[in-house]
Amino acid sequence: MVQQAEGDAYLEVAARALSADGCTRATPAVHGIESIVTATSTASQPTPHRKDRQSAGDGPGGRGRIAWIVLGSFAAGWLVALLLALAPFVAADVPRVTGALLCGYAVGWAMLAALSVRLTDQPQRWAWALTAFMGVGGVLLLSFGSSVMGALAWVWPPVLLALAVWSWVQARRHLHSRTRPLLVYPLLFVLALASVGGAYQVLGARTDAKAHPMPGQLDDVGGRSLHLRCTGSGTPTVLLQPGAGEFSSNMGWIAPAVAEQTRVCVYDRAGRGWSDPADAPQDGAALVADLHMLLARAHVTGPYVVAGHSFGGLYTLAFAAKYPDEVAGMVLLDSTNPKPATKPTKPTTPGSYDPLSHLSAVAATIGEVGLTRLYSHVEAGTLPPRSRDEIRASIAHPDTVKSTIDEYVQSNKAMQQAAELTDFGAKPLVVVTAGEGSAPDWSAKQDRLAALSTNSAHRTVAGAAHEDLVAKSSDAAQSSKAIMDVVSAVRGEAQLAK
Repeated sequence: MVQQAEGDAYLEVAARALSADGCTRATPAVHGIESIVTATSTASQPTPHRKDRQSAGDGPGGRGRIAWIVLGSFAAGWLVALLLALAPFVAADVPRVTGALLCGYAVGWAMLAALSVRLTDQPQRWAWALTAFMGVGGVLLLSFGSSVMGALAWVWPPVLLALAVWSWVQARRHLHSRTRPLLVYPLLFVLALASVGGAYQVLGARTDAKAHPMPGQLDDVGGRSLHLRCTGSGTPTVLLQPGAGEFSSNMGWIAPAVAEQTRVCVYDRAGRGWSDPADAPQDGAALVADLHMLLARAHVTGPYVVAGHSFGGLYTLAFAAKYPDEVAGMVLLDSTNPKPATKPTKPTTPGSYDPLSHLSAVAATIGEVGLTRLYSHVEAGTLPPRSRDEIRASIAHPDTVKSTIDEYVQSNKAMQQAAELTDFGAKPLVVVTAGEGSAPDWSAKQDRLAALSTNSAHRTVAGAAHEDLVAKSSDAAQSSKAIMDVVSAVRGEAQLAK
């Protein structure tokens, strides 16, 4: 009993010594007890979880490093995508530029997967699925172009939507960084939206094809086909040129009115309506050559009365300058003014590298995810219902976007080529000008166009805006009358009424 009491007292003294602040001296027995207490205390504390360690940001798997890998991978993917899309070895058409973009994005996702596995404790292996999806699709488009575009259009929207949702779940589990809500989640959300838009586009395009069959005929103009529609009968034949970004259906008021009295033909420039896209950006000279070959292949002979609206006026002037013996009269509907060249222009040749054409194809890819289809519903509201719906269907197509951008890029060349017509002789020429929305010097410039011929008239349609001359029924009737006045003057070899 005495020995037990002495032992208890000894333990009590040792415990007090251990609890004293700043105590550095102890007996060997006390040191022994301290080591036992310390070991017991350490053993009772839980070992930090691996996820807690990697969230601390001070190890190889910390937030700082994975954040830089996410940012760097996505930035590299976008850069590679742009460089591939602009590369000279990639054809400047929408399918192949889309393929180049997808290959670039695949590089970004591959970098995220590989670097996160190698350099961090937060491996993002789920990114390999997006790498494979975009890489395979990109290679197929680069290799086969439009021949596989239609088939892929039905496959990629549902697959991408499933991958976006799955990747969201995987990122939530495996990525512990502020880049997840700030960058990864928004990007996956955009991919999901793109998949929905892609489904909207492909279903809408299928519906359009059934609802709007081609009204005219296709003729080859050197490895690609252009759409031409001729109606009515009689001579001279009227050739209509729609404005920038427009095609045959934009003449929905004028063509039927003129067809009541003579033959009238309207066509779709490359990449519009039912025509194939061109293999190079088209300036005025290229467009004129296309039209002339199209008329020859379709056996539409002159003499012609050529009529153009807006940018179409430039091509009308260029056609008259190139083929003067085939043009008997001309009508310019609020035409864009030509501009004499300050230095010789080089024609655009097929196969030549043009980075602006590649950029226009990049911009046109928005049509693949349905954005232009959304916009199309606000266009062409004053034309006849059939023409309006055909225009909306064309606007929704990516090739229309690209050809329209290319047309504006080539505008300087087109204006200079139109200026080559300096004298129209005594052939009938009517210039029709919109009465509203024009610059103060616009009427004077239109007077100079009328001065090309000694047998001309300049008419202003009061209250009409620029597009009204073809799109609004009452104002388009004034345009149709001007065309028929020139037709009558050609037939009777008469002077135009001023």
